[in-house]
Order: sequence, then structure tokens, then C-alpha cells
Amino acid sequence: MAGRFLSLFKPIARVIPEVKPPERRVRFNEKIFWTAIALIIYLVMAQVPLYGVSSAPEGELAALRTIFASTRGTLMELGIGPIVTAGLILQLLVGSAMIQCDMSNPEDRALFTTASKVFSIVLTGVQASAYIIGGMYGQLAGTTALMVFLQLIAVGVIVLLLDELVQKGWGFGSGISLFIMAGVAQSIFWDCFGVAGPMSDANTFGAFIALPQMIPKIMSGAQVSNTTSTWSWVNVFIRPEDPTLPAMFGFIATIVAFLVVIYMEGVRVELPLSYAGYKGYRSRYPIKLLYVSNLPVIFASALFANVYFFSQILWSNFNQNNSNFWLNLLGQYERYTPPGSTQPTIRPINGLVYYVTAPRSFASVMEHPEQAIGYLLILVGFCVVFSLTWLEVGGLGPSTVAKQLVDSGMQIPGYRRSGQAIQAILQRYIPAVTVLGGIFVGLVAGITDFFGVFGSGMGILLSVGIIYQYYEILLRERAAEMYPAFRRIFGG
Repeated sequence: MAGRFLSLFKPIARVIPEVKPPERRVRFNEKIFWTAIALIIYLVMAQVPLYGVSSAPEGELAALRTIFASTRGTLMELGIGPIVTAGLILQLLVGSAMIQCDMSNPEDRALFTTASKVFSIVLTGVQASAYIIGGMYGQLAGTTALMVFLQLIAVGVIVLLLDELVQKGWGFGSGISLFIMAGVAQSIFWDCFGVAGPMSDANTFGAFIALPQMIPKIMSGAQVSNTTSTWSWVNVFIRPEDPTLPAMFGFIATIVAFLVVIYMEGVRVELPLSYAGYKGYRSRYPIKLLYVSNLPVIFASALFANVYFFSQILWSNFNQNNSNFWLNLLGQYERYTPPGSTQPTIRPINGLVYYVTAPRSFASVMEHPEQAIGYLLILVGFCVVFSLTWLEVGGLGPSTVAKQLVDSGMQIPGYRRSGQAIQAILQRYIPAVTVLGGIFVGLVAGITDFFGVFGSGMGILLSVGIIYQYYEILLRERAAEMYPAFRRIFGG
């Protein structure tokens, strides 16, 4: 039964849209061109508003939207969320052997890709319907609701094709990674230099734009509007109007966060290896601190986003007076108007959703320490659980790695060449490093958010990993372009 699952997608494979892989070698400059085209199309769609939907503030979901390359009220409303979710579900099913799929078989690999596309489109439709029915855009009439639904489906297909265009050899890396990095970079740039309101209102400016407007007020000791306090030099780092607004303190925290994550990327344990077929040949097997990469952060982000989204829908439709006990356990909300906006939104004040939403400033942490502690414990806990889960599901466990090393003719010097001996050595390091990596990833993602970093702590973790991957890809591609003999080594 499990073996027949992917075969169900054979008829669909003929009609579902796809990007054909290149039949010739694509030159370096041409790959740069197509990667740039995919990025430009994404950025344009992230600015074009959905027809029939009025703009609204991002609210508490803004940081998670950054990670999923989503922009509120635009064509990129759903971002890459459905694609990532579909891919992760299928990989978990394959890794747990619930679905039989041999990735070394071209036919199975093609069917897996088709299944991922179908699941992505289905999840896009489900999420779009939930947004409309749940009142995310207010009460939409029949025709308008249909138009919004069709727009989101069409954009979901376009994002799928853009990802395929980049992945299948026309560009560099993957479209998903490219869009995440672009979303984080856009958020950081906007927090630094963004202008979201009239020139007379410094409250809506980014940190570097608001700074020169604050200095005259500090020098004169003017009174902060709507408060009894006066401007001081502390306000160079923290905005007195609203501590959650981007400020220089957040910019400094962002730089520190980047440096910490870059350092973490380089921490590793290296096991010496030798090749049984050639005496004197030595190598090393690196076990990085971030052994399972940033996947735990993506899993946790998806889980927290879904908790927030569905609790918000249930509260808006069934529990606005906070009278239902079970829905209160899931989440209670209150209406408020964010600074610099005239449109009210809602924010969590209790329940599970309250503890999976990060305080976005140090002042908020001081005001709500129970929320900060709860969020950090839940985030670190899920990062550890997801790290250990992906260790086996993703084929990164000691037994799998030991088999791969033995099959490739490698052994650890001083030990006999057998899978059990290598597995025993790997068992000492891999589980411990995986747990430590999950803890560090959760702590960095959570604590950096508490200091108001630009682009969110999770966004910085993901973007550093993606930048490092692109750096390696570009070096490899450039070397293969300049020295054609390297193409065989790189598999090109």
C-alpha cells in the first residue's frame, strides 16, 4: 500500500506545470541572471496588494512572516509556508518509511517532486480558504472572496515555478532559501531606513532615520508626547514612544547576533578518517554544533505560526468575550492600535498562544517576564525535540552515517573497519552535539528576539546559514567556470 502512494501521482505529473531542467550547461553569468529574475519577481509580488483586500498592520505575526517570506495584504500573503510545510510532511513520511521512495531512482524522485507540488497547491488552497473564512480580511463578499482565493492559488503556483527555476540548474541554490534571505534582508533594511508615515512623525521611521530627529529633542530636554518624561540620551538606544519600534539598541543587538551565529556555524568536532584502499590518505568527518542545521527553527516557527493563526481564527469567530474555557487555554486576545497606525489589530494576552509569542523588546521582557521565560523554555524544548527527531528521519543518525562511511571505504584510524566500531564512536558525539545544537539554536533565536533584533532571531539564524551556503555554491561555480576540469569533481 505504501509503495503505491507515489504512483497515484503519475497521471498528475503530465498536467502539472513544471520548469524543464536545462539541456546544456548554463554559464555562471546566466545563472546570476535567472536567480536575479526570480528574486525580482518575488520582491514585486511582495509589494503588490491583493485585489479586494484592505491593508492592515502585521501584528504579532510579523516576525514569523519574515521567516516564511510573507507580506501582509500582498500577493505574497502566504509566502513559502505551504511549500515548506508540504515538503517537510512528505520528507517525514518518507524518512519514517510510511511512504516507500528511493531517492536514487529518477522515477521515484520525479514522483516525489510531483507529490510535493500537489501537496503545496492543496495546502495553499486550504490556508487561503482558512484566511477568508476565518475573517483575516474582514467579511468578504462572494465574488471578492473568490478573487482573493484565486489570486493566492495563482501566486502559490508561481512561487513553486520560481523555486523550480532556481533549483533545476537555471540559478543558484534554491528559490525557497533565496526568498527567506530576501525577506530577512528586507526586514532589516526597513527597520534601519524605513519610512512608514508622514515626515512630521518620527515615530514611524526606521532607527537611522529617526535618530537625527531625536537628537534636537534630547539636547533641548523636550517632553515626550503623551507622557510625563523628558527626552534623554538613553533614547538614542531605546525609543520612548514605543520600545518595540526599531532603535539603535536593536541594531547593535542585530550585529552581535550575526557574529554569534557565524561563530556557531564554525564550531565543530572533527573525527579523523583514513581510506582503507590507499594507505596514507587521511580525511576528517566534521560534526558541526549545528548538526541538523536550522531545521529545528523552521519546524518550531511553523508550529508557532499555526498555533497563532488557528487560535486567532477561533477567538475571532467564537470567543471574543473570552467565555469559553477550552478556547481560553488555546489563546485569549485583546484589541489595540499599534503605534504609527490608525487600524486596530489584536494581540495575545493569555493562553498557549501567549507563551509561543516572543516579547520583541527588552522593555516587554521586563514587563512580562513570565511570557519571556515560557516562550524561551517552549522554544528550546521544541528545538531539542525536533533536532533529535530529524536526526533519524533525515538519515543523520550514527548508524546511517557509519554505514555511509564504511560503504565509501573509510575507517577511523586505530579501529577495525566495521560499521559497529564506527557507529560506537559516532554515538559518543552525534546525539550530544545534536542536543547541544538544539539548545543553542533555541536560546539564540529566543534571546535575540528579547533584545529587539532586526529581522527576528530566527530570521538571522536562517539567513546566516543561507548566506554561507550561497558563498560555497558561488565559489564552486566560479571555480568550475574558470577551470573546466573541476566540473567532474563537483559533479557538473
